Amino acid sequence: MGARLSRRRLPADPPIALDALPPELLVEVLSHVPPRALVTRCRPVCRAWRDVVDGPTVWLLQLARDRSAEGRALYAVAQRCPPNSEDEEEFPLCALARYCLRAPLGRNLIFNSCGERGCRVHGLAAGAGKKRPKGCVAWGPQARWKGFRGWEVEHGGNGWAVEKNLILVPGAPSQTCFVTSFDNLIVLSFTFRSLIHLECDVRWCFKRQLVDLVMEGVWQELLDSSQIEICVADWWGARENCGCIYRLRVRLLDMYENEVVKFSASPNPVLQWTERGCRQVSHVFTNFGKGIRYVSFEQYGRDTRSWVGHYGALVTHSSVRVRIRLS
Repeated sequence: MGARLSRRRLPADPPIALDALPPELLVEVLSHVPPRALVTRCRPVCRAWRDVVDGPTVWLLQLARDRSAEGRALYAVAQRCPPNSEDEEEFPLCALARYCLRAPLGRNLIFNSCGERGCRVHGLAAGAGKKRPKGCVAWGPQARWKGFRGWEVEHGGNGWAVEKNLILVPGAPSQTCFVTSFDNLIVLSFTFRSLIHLECDVRWCFKRQLVDLVMEGVWQELLDSSQIEICVADWWGARENCGCIYRLRVRLLDMYENEVVKFSASPNPVLQWTERGCRQVSHVFTNFGKGIRYVSFEQYGRDTRSWVGHYGALVTHSSVRVRIRLS
């Protein structure tokens, strides 16, 4: 008969404390931690861990593990155009850490693109006391609180409102839209040496959002590398029973908010009783040079009948996306 195997367990090796690891192994281990946990849980542990998280190496290792075509292209650019050290008062984390946390490539950088997020807007002239249009979810005094968070808004006529979409907009985070009203026409008259002068001031419904690309996680050297494309798009449409006019202007600005490059779209006005639906306007900025930091996304709209209420252009699913050029 064979000898019986002993059930005695061999003594386990004593655990190795992470702080006893050589620095290069510590960086390798921490590079497997998800970005948010790396910043919120690992960084406060001790000074050595904080120095690792604040440095670029651990984040470069995370970028290197993305083996997609975009990931490989980004890693090559990150090695060729590494971010410079920045003011810690404005940016407490290094640029690569902000990139990994924010994941800006491919993400829509427009906040509240469909009016799905509510917040108070001061100065809304939105037809208090009038009948609520059909399907309108933000109208009159309550519109001060709904739908416009993240946007700078100027109101012509009865101002902006937020309504449900007339048709399905593909890919939209919410099936709601911003709706414009009529324009204000102000006539001023005065007498000077027995002559009467008339002046007209037309106010469209106007809405703007300023996207800070650096704060969203795209470091400045990456923006200046000529490997980045900025894709902008907007969905707009009209009601069937009223015509409308729509304008889009997107400007790339430098750090002082000076205009560098501009794209404008002025589609033909939609006439009354001609169509009902939405269509998309899009543009891709390429080879825009160095120094770009902001994207100013600006929308204008009004109806063609000057009707009281909200019968003008409908806008929704606005987007600003950054992507890396593969060629």
